[in-house]
Amino acid sequence: MTSFSHIPVLLNEVLDEFADYQGTIIDATLGLGGHSFALLEQNKNINIIGIDKDIEAIALAKERLNIFGARFKALHSSFSNGIKDILSKNDNIIGILADIGISSYQVDNPNRGFSFYSDSLDMRMDTNSHLTAKMVINSYSKDELHRIFIEYGEIKNPTFITKIILDYRKNHTINTAKELSQLIESHSKINSKIHPATLVFQSLRIEVNDELGELKRFLNNIENLKKAKVAIISFHSLEDRIVKEKFKTWAKSCICSNDTIKCICGNNHKKGDILYKKPIIPSQNEIRANKRSRSAKMRCFRFYE
Repeated sequence: MTSFSHIPVLLNEVLDEFADYQGTIIDATLGLGGHSFALLEQNKNINIIGIDKDIEAIALAKERLNIFGARFKALHSSFSNGIKDILSKNDNIIGILADIGISSYQVDNPNRGFSFYSDSLDMRMDTNSHLTAKMVINSYSKDELHRIFIEYGEIKNPTFITKIILDYRKNHTINTAKELSQLIESHSKINSKIHPATLVFQSLRIEVNDELGELKRFLNNIENLKKAKVAIISFHSLEDRIVKEKFKTWAKSCICSNDTIKCICGNNHKKGDILYKKPIIPSQNEIRANKRSRSAKMRCFRFYE
């Protein structure tokens, strides 16, 4: 069997959320199957359908979870399309888990181009898709680069970063993640524990994989669930904000516009409850054991019958 080093984020907290459930849970972002393995091992009364757009991750997860036999099934798909397909064929879904961060397997695989030190510049979660980070960084216009750095990286100096890249592109093609990270690092004057190229890489990854659009479509596709719990783990403020606002919308009984003087919608549109006022975050012990967990936030929602 292939060796795995993946450490699932907020694992104990995820296990607590689904400890007493019976039925089918969808692991919408299967990855290497760490959460699914632990859930199936803990609770003999659940089955899991895992979704992932990364065909390599699907293969590795199947290898890892084949000990559970028919209790586990996998679907190769984006999680927004996959969830729509599964829900159209199943009416007994009692839980959905989505860990929407990049998997450690993708970061650690030098051929995937996610790492600062990779000799490729790919960043596709689905290797069958067309757009790569190399295409973005070498072909996007000044305005397009500026846009993604602001929208997806919330970079404070997007004009400066864009100029560095455009100036370099006059005489060079940026072929590797290592080359790009070194270019940005060489122009950075800020001493920080975080690599100076972090937000640029985040911007590229979100653009290449349409991550925010994918998350929004996923949430729209599950909003008519009944009697099910949803747990979503995000890793940066853009994702967390989308999840937070969608949960707040689902929890509203009145959906009239703010300028409506008197409710005319019927005041009965509440879909369920937000389970915690604040997101669940990793303990200091978990962060010490797995530094990649430090920015994780989990929000949970329970749909009514």
